[in-house]
Amino acid sequence: MKLKITSAIFITILLLTGCDLTNSLDEDPPHIITSDKLYTNYSGFETGINGAYSEIRYEIRDASQPFQIFVTATDNMCPNYISGFGTLASKWGAVNNSSNSYLRNAFNWLYGIINATNTIIGRAEDENIDWKGGKGTETENKNYIIAEAKAIRAWAYRHLTYLWGDVPLSLVESSGNSIKTDWERTPVRQVREQIIEDLLFAEQYIPVEPIAGRMSKGAVQHLLAEMYLVLNDPGKALQWADKVINTPAYKLVTERYGIKADQPGVPFMDMFYQGNKNREEGNTEALWVWQFGFQLIGGGTNPRARALHLQRYMDIKIGGVQPLQITFERGGRGKAYTAPTKWFMEIYEKKDDRFSNHAVRQWFILKTADQNTPAKADKLPAGMSYGDTIKLNWTVPLDAATWERNDWPYSRKHEGSIPDDVASDFNYDDYIAMRLADTYLLKAEAQFRLNDPDGAAETINIIRRRSKASEIDAGDVTIDFILDERSRELFNEEYRRYTLLRTKKWFERTKAHNFFGGEKITQRDTLFPIPQTVIDANLTSPMPQNPGF
Repeated sequence: MKLKITSAIFITILLLTGCDLTNSLDEDPPHIITSDKLYTNYSGFETGINGAYSEIRYEIRDASQPFQIFVTATDNMCPNYISGFGTLASKWGAVNNSSNSYLRNAFNWLYGIINATNTIIGRAEDENIDWKGGKGTETENKNYIIAEAKAIRAWAYRHLTYLWGDVPLSLVESSGNSIKTDWERTPVRQVREQIIEDLLFAEQYIPVEPIAGRMSKGAVQHLLAEMYLVLNDPGKALQWADKVINTPAYKLVTERYGIKADQPGVPFMDMFYQGNKNREEGNTEALWVWQFGFQLIGGGTNPRARALHLQRYMDIKIGGVQPLQITFERGGRGKAYTAPTKWFMEIYEKKDDRFSNHAVRQWFILKTADQNTPAKADKLPAGMSYGDTIKLNWTVPLDAATWERNDWPYSRKHEGSIPDDVASDFNYDDYIAMRLADTYLLKAEAQFRLNDPDGAAETINIIRRRSKASEIDAGDVTIDFILDERSRELFNEEYRRYTLLRTKKWFERTKAHNFFGGEKITQRDTLFPIPQTVIDANLTSPMPQNPGF
C-alpha cells in the first residue's frame, strides 16, 4: 500500500511540473525533443505555442471533456446520462470528493498547460535565441510568442479560479531540478490580478486577425472585460468590452451568408455551420475559433461536442417503431450526455429566431429515401405519412425519474457529422470558443452595474434585433434578465457555471431550474475539492482543502 501511495504522489508531481524523465536515463537522447533542443529559435517556440493550443482543445476532445463541468449542472443544462461528469452533475454529495478522477484530470490538465507556457515565457528571455523568421522583426517575434503564452496561461488560471478558488500561482518553469513540494494556495484575487497582468501584456502584441485557431486581440480584450467584472470593476470592464465592439473587423452576423445561405434558415445559425465558422469563411462575429480539421496538420481529433449534446433521436419510438434514420442532415448519431432544462425551453418568445427549429431542435419531418443521406427512407409508424411531423416533448422536466429521454429538444449549434460515417459519435467541426455577442452582453452587465439601465437595455436590444425578439426598455433590465438573455443567446457556448458564479447566482438559479442534480447541490459545491493527490504531493507544507470537503 505504501508503494502505491508513494507512486501516486510521484506521478502527481510529474503531472504538475511537466518533469521530463528522459534526461535521467540519457543525458542527450537524440530521439527526444526536449525543451533545451526545442527552444533555440523562433520556429521552436512556434511549435511550443502550437502544442499549448492543442492542449487547450482537450476541453472538448473526448469523452472525459472538462467542458461538461463548465456548462452542466446549471440553470439551463442538466445531465441526460449518468457517466463521467454526468455522474457528478446528477448526484453531487459524496461523488463530489477529492478523489474524483475527472476533477483530478481537469486540475492536472490546466497546470500542465500553465507549466508549458511558463517554460515558453522563461526560455524566451535567453539572449542566445534566434528570433529570425515569422512576419515581424526579431523583437516583434519574441513579444508575440510571449504574448500568446501569457494569454494561454491567463486562460488556464481563469478556469482554475472559477473551479477551485485559491490555487497555487506558478509563474516559472517547473522541471526535474525545481520540483516544489511546498506549494501554497494563492488568494483568488491575487491570481486574477495576475491574469489581468498577463492579458494586458498580451493585448499589446496579439493581432486583430491572428492565425486560424489562435486567440485574436478581441478575444484577449473580451477576457479582460470579464476579469474586471469578476473583480467588481465594471468601469474598466466597459472600457475593454467597447474596445472589442468598436473594432471595425468585429461585427455581429445579421444577414444570411455562406454554405446554407440559399436554404431555409436564420442569420443567427449561419455561423454554426461547418464551412462558415472561421473569419476567413465570413464569420465576422468570431473572436476565437478552435480548429478540428480532419487529417489536417494542426487539426484536432475526436471532438465530441456534437455527440454529447445531440439527443439520441434515432431511438425515438412511436407505436413500437423507430422511424427516424440517422442522416448527415440530422447531425449524425447523438449520445446526449447533456440536455437543456425545461426552464431553458420556456424563456424564449416564439418569434425569437434563437428558438426556431433551425436553432433548437423541436421537431423532425419524416423523409423519403431521396431526401435522406444515406439513401434510406424513414420508417412509417401506423397512421403516419412522409412529410408528417414528429414533435419533441418537454412538458415534463428532466429529473431523476425521467432522464435519458430521446425525444427531448436540443440545441443545434453543435450539429455536424462525418459524411462517410454518419453513425460515428465523433465529428471534426471547428468550434467557436468566443464570439462578439458575448462581448455585448458583458458590456450590458457592466452598464447595469454602473447604474445605466438605459444603456444596458440598448446594448441588449442590439442582440435581440438580430433574432427578431421584442425590444426591452430600462425597466426590464435586472441581473436576472441579463442572465436569461445570456442563456437565450449563448446556450451551450458560454461557461455557464462561471457566469452564474461571477454574478453570485449559481446556487439560487440551479436550485430553482435544474431538477436533475440541481436539487442536490449545497453551498460547498460552489467550489470543487482540491484533488487529494495534489494535497498528498505537497510533502513539506500542508495544503488546506476547500470548506466542506
